[in-house]
Amino acid sequence: MGRSGLVIGSLILAAAAIPAGAFAQAGTAAAPPKEPVPAEPAKDSNLTLYGGYRFSSGLSTDNGGSWTLTEGPSFAVAANFGIDSKTQWELLVSYRNSSLKASGFSPAAPFSDKIHLGVTYYHVGGTYFVDNVGKGVYVVGGLGATHFDPGGDLSSELRFSLNLGVGYMIPLGKTFAVKLEGRGYITLVNSSGGFLCSGGCVVQVKGDTLTQGEVLAGLAYRF
Repeated sequence: MGRSGLVIGSLILAAAAIPAGAFAQAGTAAAPPKEPVPAEPAKDSNLTLYGGYRFSSGLSTDNGGSWTLTEGPSFAVAANFGIDSKTQWELLVSYRNSSLKASGFSPAAPFSDKIHLGVTYYHVGGTYFVDNVGKGVYVVGGLGATHFDPGGDLSSELRFSLNLGVGYMIPLGKTFAVKLEGRGYITLVNSSGGFLCSGGCVVQVKGDTLTQGEVLAGLAYRF
């Protein structure tokens, strides 16, 4: 091999030893690595149909007796709208076709000792999940109104109320879930006198609040 061959071979070895980064620096600088985009927190909205059972306290009267709301089946629907990975807004309507029963006294004629009374809650509130929205334990609450509807010629009543409760949500795939709940309702009756009146007042009550409890099981459609 002549001198020219040695020179060419030396140049080839020198070129192979140059780091690849040196060529990158000679041209356009390499782009910095992209930071990963954080995933958007999961949200969950749903529409739930419930069947339940409601029980109640009574309303005291001025003459030492009381009116008791009968207990039994109830029905509810709730729409929940996801806010973030743990919380939701909630719209709730819960209804029971109940009756008022006189206890410890006899109502004045022509009223009987048992009066039909539909009790409906209209509440706006929210849910908070202990883990992630859409599964597991959550607490729930809301504010709104209680509508007392005796039907017939008697006047209906509308009173401020609130509810608090706890629930457990069991996902059934991505579309459906089962929800189990227990709720307590407090209605501010704020009455000392007539309630459910029509010419004369059927229920003479004294007291500030009416409390009710409700256990519910529902099927939720998730969206």
